[in-house]
Amino acid sequence: MGYAQGTLLNEEITEFINNVWIYFEEQIEEVLPTMPKWIADWIADIGLDLALDATYEMTKYYTSPDVYEEIKGMSDASGVDYNTAVRVHMIAGLTQGKCSMFGAWGPALDPSSSTELLQLRALDWDMDGPFRNHPGVTVYHPDEGFAYANIGMTGFVGSLTGVSENKLGISEIGVTYPDDSFGSESRIGTPFIFILKDILHKDYTLDDATSRLASARRTCDLILGVGDGKMKEFRGYQYSYSQLHEFNDLNMRPNNSTWHPKMPGLVYWGMDWLCPAYNYVLSEQLKQHYGKITPEVAIKYITSVEMSGDNHLSFYDLTNQIFYVSFAAPHNVGGNPAAYARQFTVFDAEQLFAEEKPKLL
Repeated sequence: MGYAQGTLLNEEITEFINNVWIYFEEQIEEVLPTMPKWIADWIADIGLDLALDATYEMTKYYTSPDVYEEIKGMSDASGVDYNTAVRVHMIAGLTQGKCSMFGAWGPALDPSSSTELLQLRALDWDMDGPFRNHPGVTVYHPDEGFAYANIGMTGFVGSLTGVSENKLGISEIGVTYPDDSFGSESRIGTPFIFILKDILHKDYTLDDATSRLASARRTCDLILGVGDGKMKEFRGYQYSYSQLHEFNDLNMRPNNSTWHPKMPGLVYWGMDWLCPAYNYVLSEQLKQHYGKITPEVAIKYITSVEMSGDNHLSFYDLTNQIFYVSFAAPHNVGGNPAAYARQFTVFDAEQLFAEEKPKLL
């Protein structure tokens, strides 16, 4: 799969990998605050190259070999340096963006709509770098496993946002402000971008995804979300090296009735774990439109008011296998660059996954 990408998107992949690496090297002092303290201190002590190469060595044992085979194939076909491509994926898997998510079902949704499970994944991450110049939706038709759509950047094979043919969707939030319930972090384990990729590629149900997260060698503090359109259920996860807690609409945390109130058929977080301001705004919009939520209402009145999803965001209608995506404007385009303020594109995932698998000539 990587060789095919490198062949079809040679120039785009080379430009993305090289420009991102140059940006990280030049702006490392600005990037460090977005990383876990241990990796930030490590980079400051021994340098960016050595820290990322060591991170790769400490995580490759816990990562599916097909991930690095894909990066190697992409490198061989495009000519981009393999080590540089790996380092870009290592640093992207360690940075913790300010993001938002929700899963809505049952009483939270408009009963006249055919949507029975709606999931948000909003990525708020570095708008100064080259990332928003390389938006992409890559559809995989693997020999083994399941077809899936990876929503993010051309040349980036890890998963930040995406859906699978099994009606699974993923969400993620980096945690900068945890509480003591998160426990400890670790530098040794599977980068979360590859765990999320495996959920899309290899898992059939929400229970499969939960089992994968529970058995994984986890690393940094995150909030993850997985929706299953077959079961019409969404779960959130408090995720760290030492802890994994599964949440539904009854036991969602943090417990705060003012800025993070529970509502039937809703699991949500705005920007971080302990983030009263954004959680409050998100909860107020969800309350205001409760029982009337559709993809169109969410796009117009929820994320645009919360102002989350500056880099990109997607709403997954997992029951109908439709996803709505907006990407930030490239640097050379005027107007409000934030994805949440821009036009969305609608994709029929069922049609994408039904495309005949490409054949070797």
